[in-house]
Amino acid sequence: MEIPKGKLFAIGGAEDKGVDLEKGEMVRSNLNFFELGILRRIVEEAGGNSLRMEVITTASMIPNEVGENYLNAFGKIGCTNIGLLPIRNRADAMKEEYISRIKKCDAIMFSGGNQLRLSTTFGGTEFLEIALNRYMEEKDFVVAGTSAGAMAMSNTMIYEGNASTAHLKSEVKITTGLGFMDDVIFDSHFEKRGRFGRLAQAIASNPSAFGIGLGEDTGMLIREGNIMEAIGSGLVMIIDGHDIRHNNIADIPDGNPISVENIKVHFCAKGNGFLLRERKFIPKMSEYKPEENSKIHKKLRAV
Repeated sequence: MEIPKGKLFAIGGAEDKGVDLEKGEMVRSNLNFFELGILRRIVEEAGGNSLRMEVITTASMIPNEVGENYLNAFGKIGCTNIGLLPIRNRADAMKEEYISRIKKCDAIMFSGGNQLRLSTTFGGTEFLEIALNRYMEEKDFVVAGTSAGAMAMSNTMIYEGNASTAHLKSEVKITTGLGFMDDVIFDSHFEKRGRFGRLAQAIASNPSAFGIGLGEDTGMLIREGNIMEAIGSGLVMIIDGHDIRHNNIADIPDGNPISVENIKVHFCAKGNGFLLRERKFIPKMSEYKPEENSKIHKKLRAV
């Protein structure tokens, strides 16, 4: 198993990006940014204020407004070398100018909006292949995403599912995401929009994966595709389906309530961590010693 050298920031969002997918209507109020402390951490991990960041607003229906918010937010913390990639379709994603820029930047950030726009725009493109290769091979390369941008990071992606009916079979829709991580499924705006049932159904259908429910103003910094640290002011919930016993989801008709036994749940606040491969909760990441897992990592690299 190849271990990625880059870093991921999956953030639960805090601002509307122009469309409420559950209500199916445009929303232009509340374009406030998530905690600037999270942005500072992204900049620090990518090399400091002199870094070159490319912001990708493809998921949003109001990309210009969202892009300006990013420029202003990063500017407040002294990071001004920010580019906006106005990619609206697959033809845009194939433009040589944008491919050149993705090869040269230090970090990329996917905005919120509709995660299906991300997967259908970038799936199978050279643009995404370059980003994936850089994430795998370059130590300080950072891939960040908020809301839909975080949900699209994994190989398995939720793209639809109303919280009020998420306990019913087939009400949660899943497809292939951008593939920066395997064996996880991200969900965003987690507690505010009551999405526990949605993520639980996704895990009941994919018990080998971890569900990572990202609260607003909150995220996970993920190193080596394994070592996760909670950041921000709220809650990250991890749903572990590896020990599920009874599970009726394969046997009931669509629209019936699911029944699942022995799902495990972990609550992570700022400073807590979690090791995915070891399925281990870390109370204080500040005291975590990566060398304790070096033997495991060496074995994984040899596989």
